[in-house]
Amino acid sequence: MNKRGIFLTVSTVAITCISVFVGPECINPFHLSPVDRTILFSLRLPRTVVAFLMGASLGVSGAVLQGFLRNPLADPYILGLSGGAALLATGGILLGSTALGLFTIPLFAFTGAILTGAVVGMLAYRRGGLLPERLLLAGVGLGFLFSAVLMLMMSLSSNEGLRRAIQWIFGDLSMADWSLIPYAVVVMAVGFGLTLWRTKALNALMLGDEIAYSLGFTPFKERLILFISVCLMTASSVSLGGIVGFIGLLIPHIVRFFVGSDASVVIPMSALAGGAMLSVADTIGRTILAPMELPSGIVTAIIGAPYFLILLRRREILGG
Repeated sequence: MNKRGIFLTVSTVAITCISVFVGPECINPFHLSPVDRTILFSLRLPRTVVAFLMGASLGVSGAVLQGFLRNPLADPYILGLSGGAALLATGGILLGSTALGLFTIPLFAFTGAILTGAVVGMLAYRRGGLLPERLLLAGVGLGFLFSAVLMLMMSLSSNEGLRRAIQWIFGDLSMADWSLIPYAVVVMAVGFGLTLWRTKALNALMLGDEIAYSLGFTPFKERLILFISVCLMTASSVSLGGIVGFIGLLIPHIVRFFVGSDASVVIPMSALAGGAMLSVADTIGRTILAPMELPSGIVTAIIGAPYFLILLRRREILGG
């Protein structure tokens, strides 16, 4: 790893750790009162862990998609997974469903994302594998459909859960809880493991199908495996805290600027940088207008959109 990579690693780890102690009231880690301990271990730590896990999953998912689709504008939500998750989760919120307690809405969201991934995969599957163009078109088409149905549901609702649904759609980490984390970690770990397993194939796919064939890889099969990994990571991320945009789109470009294009390096670095970015966004969201909170998805968009446009202007993204 080059000096830029080392700098990025140290910076992301430090930023994530610092975010635990920063908030409406900062906590001194060297002098913890009983109240500080309660806030730290019951509120701050689970929230930071959830933010890091979500950001890491989205960062890796974006890097994978941009690689095997060979599209610099691809991000985890372009496949319609967020739309499916939002549809079921919002339906559960508006109906006031509490059948499984704290697990109800996350389970709805996870189920919606996984079912959407399965439908997108079936629509894109031709001639023994996934076709990139069909994958994108199927995801975008379903995303528009789900958005329309979601807006219809919300416009017809006079339920007090409407505000909660809107917060969730824009990425609300205020309900972070230790009990949800182990289940999400297992699913994310499977997706991350699949991705690391196929990093050589991902490098080959970025060079084109013909080169991938010549190196002994089957592009259609490799895309299917990588698509499954993205579905697992994105679904578990959405289930933890709603929809957070721009991380999957922006983080891989920043990481490649620091460490190059080798997937074996880009993937773990995207996890670190994505986790750090969402941790910072959550810290800003719960601090800047305290005691009110801004959903993390709004903060990442406000931070990410201008920076993305700057990168585009400098042609760092499209390689011009």
